[in-house]
Formats: sequence, structure tokens, C-alpha cells
Amino acid sequence: MRIPRHIAMLPLLAGTVLAGVPAFAADYKIGVSNTVQGNGWREEMICSIKAQALASGKVASLNIAHRNTDAAGQLEDIRNLIGAGVNAIVINPSDPSGINPAIKEATDAGIVVVIVDQGVTEPSAYIVSNNQEEYAYLGAKWLFEQIGGKGDVIYMRGIAGAPGDTDRDTGFKRALAEHPDVKVVHETFTGWQQDQGKQQILDYIATGAPFSGIWTSGIDNVIVDALVESGVDLVPIVGADNAGFVGQLNSVEGLTGVAVTNPGSIGAAGVTLAIQILDGQKPDGMTVLVQPEAWTNTTEEGKAKLAAAADPSLDPEWPVSIMIPDWTTYTKEQIIACKGPGE
Repeated sequence: MRIPRHIAMLPLLAGTVLAGVPAFAADYKIGVSNTVQGNGWREEMICSIKAQALASGKVASLNIAHRNTDAAGQLEDIRNLIGAGVNAIVINPSDPSGINPAIKEATDAGIVVVIVDQGVTEPSAYIVSNNQEEYAYLGAKWLFEQIGGKGDVIYMRGIAGAPGDTDRDTGFKRALAEHPDVKVVHETFTGWQQDQGKQQILDYIATGAPFSGIWTSGIDNVIVDALVESGVDLVPIVGADNAGFVGQLNSVEGLTGVAVTNPGSIGAAGVTLAIQILDGQKPDGMTVLVQPEAWTNTTEEGKAKLAAAADPSLDPEWPVSIMIPDWTTYTKEQIIACKGPGE
């Protein structure tokens, strides 16, 4: 398999077959555990998992635990998947260490565990993740430079304690340390929920307090909507490559912003890696990182990338990066259909 430039991975050791696992079987059972429901990014992730499982031709069934819950609930979900006799489990973790006992139980039982999007500390799990620290750093650095290296910014995070949020906070604060005259005047957790994030920014606007820019953890198009609806001056905004926000960066007059890539299709990459391992291609290393790009509408190069990426046919909350080269083999129609094997 050719590893694309934007992905770093240690070489595969071909021909290594895991004990008790038939090589190149076409009837794998894969479990999925996800703890955020109703968020467009996570919904795309689930659809990418379904589409890749179907497109692979090697997955007989998916067993998906997809609900809003915490580490305790995810522990229960993973243990249920172990009891269901799956061959592999793809997990978007709620906590970096809180689900470690269940992960270890799964790997001790010979089940391949692939963590996607965020990291965990259990060493027996493979990790395929967007580089969340770099995601935050790129966007924050752009924002702080855009406002001239000084000013008051609003910091809109994800879910407190989630590994991705913790990593993003590290990246954000790395950029903040490089710009000592930038001040965070308001910090809030959106829960990665559109309605919640929009209400939070509306509440802050209502205070009348000034601000120079907004960094969001992927809840972005509704923040632009809130500024427009409130009639306040547009400030630079950092968001993700969600279809709605990309469209706004192309069309909303007076809006400056940057979309940092964070493909929800990382879930499909987790399926691909799980199948490779089940087929006997055990990686020499345990971690794969997908490196982000920053697309800004303040440069000609960025405008061209945003224009090329725009896809109004997608749900506004879905990232436009619906595929990852060399890791996904489904079509656009398949991911939008959101159907897995047997559906």
C-alpha cells in the first residue's frame, strides 16, 4: 500500500498473520463505538465506516454502538461488542485512559482494536488519528497573525476531557505562547453541538464586550450565522473544513477565515487498517497521523483550494474531505447513502 504524503506511518510488515485469525477472510465482523451523536462530523465518520466496510468486500457485518455517553457508558459498549464476538473494534474514544480496561480486555481476547480521531494511552490499541494538536495550532497561529498579534479572542472548545479537545488545547496554547499580546477573553465548551455553540456566541455578543476573533473547534458555520444575524462586525474566524463553513468562506461578504482540514472519513481509515491487520499485514508501529492543511480566504492559493473543495450537495456539518487517498475506496454516492454490509 502506498502511504500518501500527508500521512506518517511506520512500514508494514507484510505476511505477519495474527494468531487465530484467518488470512484474507471475507466475513469479518467489526464493532464500532462512538460517544457523540447528532454532530455532523461524527455522523460523517459513521457513514464513512459503513461505506468502507461495504466497499471492502471483506466485512460481513457491523455492530455499531453510536450514542451520547461518557467513559463509563463506552466501557459498557465495548464490552458488549467483545461479547458479540467481533473480530475488530473501531473506537472514537471519550477519554484518553478511562476506557483502557475494556480495550485491554478486547486485545487480550485477540480482537483488533483501532482508535480513530483521538488517542488513548492503552499501548495494545492501534491509532489512526487526525493530528489534533497541529489542527489547533495551524488555525490559532493564523488567527493571531490575522489580528496583528494582539487583541481579544473567543476560544470555543469541544468536550472537556475528550482526548481530541485536550490535544487541541495544547496546540492552541502553543500558538498563544508565541503571541503574548493576544488575550483569551472568553473560553467555553460547545460539546461539539451546533445549537449549543450558537447560543453561547449569541449570549456573549449580548454582553456587548468587544472581541477581535473567534477560534472554534469545528462548530463554525453557525457562529458565522450568529454574527450575521446579530448585525455585529464580522471578525476573523477559525473553523474546520465543514461544507457549510467552506461555503461561507467562499460567499459571505466581509468574512475572513480559515478552514483547517479534519476529515471525518478517518473512521473509514480505521476500518481499512483493521482489515489490513486481520489480513495479516500487522504494522510495525502503532500510530498513524493524518496531517491537516489550512485553507484561508485571505490568499489566492487559499481561495483556490476553498473553491475547489466547496460541495453544496453535502450536509453543512459534514467535512468536505469525504475521502482520504489510499485509505478509502468507496464512492461519494456510497458515503452519502450511509449503508453498510447487509443494509
